[in-house]
Amino acid sequence: MNTTDHHPLVTAYLDGVARETAELPAERRAELLADLREHIEVSGAENDEQLRAVLAELGEPRTVAASALAEESPAGPPGAAAHGTGRTRPTAILLGVSGVLLVLNPYVGAIALIVALVLLWGAPQWEKRQKLVGTATGVAVPVAAFLGALLGDASRIGPMEVLLILVFSLGVPVLGAALLMRAVRR
Repeated sequence: MNTTDHHPLVTAYLDGVARETAELPAERRAELLADLREHIEVSGAENDEQLRAVLAELGEPRTVAASALAEESPAGPPGAAAHGTGRTRPTAILLGVSGVLLVLNPYVGAIALIVALVLLWGAPQWEKRQKLVGTATGVAVPVAAFLGALLGDASRIGPMEVLLILVFSLGVPVLGAALLMRAVRR
């Protein structure tokens, strides 16, 4: 056993790769981590500076994971591995339609929004910032509807206001879904 096995830099790096490769089959992920661990051990790095150089040479955990996921993906559509666990598209679709569903049927819309947010926050392919943007665009419609109900008079809503509500209800969540899909494709 090499002294780098339990080094905090190595542990943090391998934990990062493990997190980023959560959707790989367990056997393939274990093999990848073992290969990385072996490469680090064989490098002969003896101090923090040398370890940092070896880890930098391997690449960021996200980059290593993306390569492993690309290799693992079966002959499916191009970029399929980049869509994470296969729940990327359903998450974006649910988030995108949740606003209109909330306007048309509040119960169905609320369920769609809750499911979309659970999928969003459980997905490894998005960073926290992207998840916050997705959440903000998803909850914009119910927040606006709630504030409108508190401050407005429903009897004054005409065709133009209904049109604006529908455009907002569709536009903001769709924008959030598009931003999430764009982030995954990068």
